[in-house]
Amino acid sequence: MLILDSARITDLPGNAFYIPNFITPEEEERILNKINSAPLPRWTQLSHRRLQTWPSALTKSNTLLAAPLPDWLHEPIIHPRLESLGCFADAPHQAPNHVLVNEYRPGQGIMPHEDGPAYYPLVATVSLAGSIVLDLYEKKEQEGGIHDQDTAPSFRILQEPRSLLITTGSLYSQYLHGIADRLTDENLTPEAICNWDFLGEPESYSATRSYERQTRISLTYRDVLKVAKLGNSVKFLNRGR
Repeated sequence: MLILDSARITDLPGNAFYIPNFITPEEEERILNKINSAPLPRWTQLSHRRLQTWPSALTKSNTLLAAPLPDWLHEPIIHPRLESLGCFADAPHQAPNHVLVNEYRPGQGIMPHEDGPAYYPLVATVSLAGSIVLDLYEKKEQEGGIHDQDTAPSFRILQEPRSLLITTGSLYSQYLHGIADRLTDENLTPEAICNWDFLGEPESYSATRSYERQTRISLTYRDVLKVAKLGNSVKFLNRGR
């Protein structure tokens, strides 16, 4: 990942990379149109957000049934952009094979969590439409193997529209990540935001040191480790009957 060295967030203890304007406004608009025109059954409504899962949800055994991603999720993000960065070069399938499309409306978020062992330990997230602050919490092992985290986040990353955030290594395995349920992200300063020097438009936040949230959509690209080929897919489907 030498090509990413200039994008490395050095204030973080593990490997994280931030690239503003990873896609163009025209590409962003085209992807948003595809997301918003998806049939309603494609959306899964959760308590604090809704999401689309491509090409499908994982089975109970954390297995992905083999299927290609749609073209609009593949180009231009995977090809040629992520391919040129080489960030998935060491992953089992050498490319993402699974994408979650999460919609966060103002006031919505997600509890601190970890992505777990179903995936190769690298996440590439493209943000669309709105900015948001991602909170990172260092995991603390409790008795019985239960994970806990501090009340206040250890680090905060500001994700702008059309940006790419890559997290891997210890940031994937030793930290929880979450988005607070709030209408406004505050304390947006160089001291509080660890990727401030990498922002494409830091002046947008300098005056008020805050951001009133708009609807934001994230595309989370990952490589699922276990994939069932077409010949084995029938076995997985029959087990669910």
